[in-house]
Amino acid sequence: MTPGAPLAALVVDDDEVFRNRLCKALTDRGWETSDAADGVAAVRLAAASSPDLAVVDLRLPGMGGLDLVRELRRMDETICIIMLTGYGSIATALAATKLGASHYLSKPSDADQILNAWQRITSGAGEPKTQGESAGVPSLARVEWEHIQRVLEDCQGNISQAAKLLGLHRRSLQRKLAKYPPRS
Repeated sequence: MTPGAPLAALVVDDDEVFRNRLCKALTDRGWETSDAADGVAAVRLAAASSPDLAVVDLRLPGMGGLDLVRELRRMDETICIIMLTGYGSIATALAATKLGASHYLSKPSDADQILNAWQRITSGAGEPKTQGESAGVPSLARVEWEHIQRVLEDCQGNISQAAKLLGLHRRSLQRKLAKYPPRS
């Protein structure tokens, strides 16, 4: 990217109204935007324009969002990839970040939330952190701790029932619960 040139964003979502609104909002904030309704078109655009930011929906026709994240990361290690979904879960968040997504947001997300995430992810020089660096994504231990807490809450504190649902031995769950929650 040349100094003074606007940052480029690629918005990939099969919802045309959402995609157009997000592109307009990013353009209004000084970004150059391009958009695609599916993964194949997104790969073509990314190869041609090398965007700084890719906002990718999890559920896409044809090539899914997770496959697109993998392909975008393979193409460019420096691209900041923010995964969006209306079907958020710990498993998909972990899969997305493991494949190279820099951050994961649940829908509905607006341009300000996306740009705030982008700013948190980027370093002081404005370059996105690569996959191996901490990019505002909670640690696996923290995600596990939060999941255990939710299951335990759903079981009204019944450790035996929670252990069964989690597929853990009761003593193993008790040891995990005796530890302090891990830092994010």
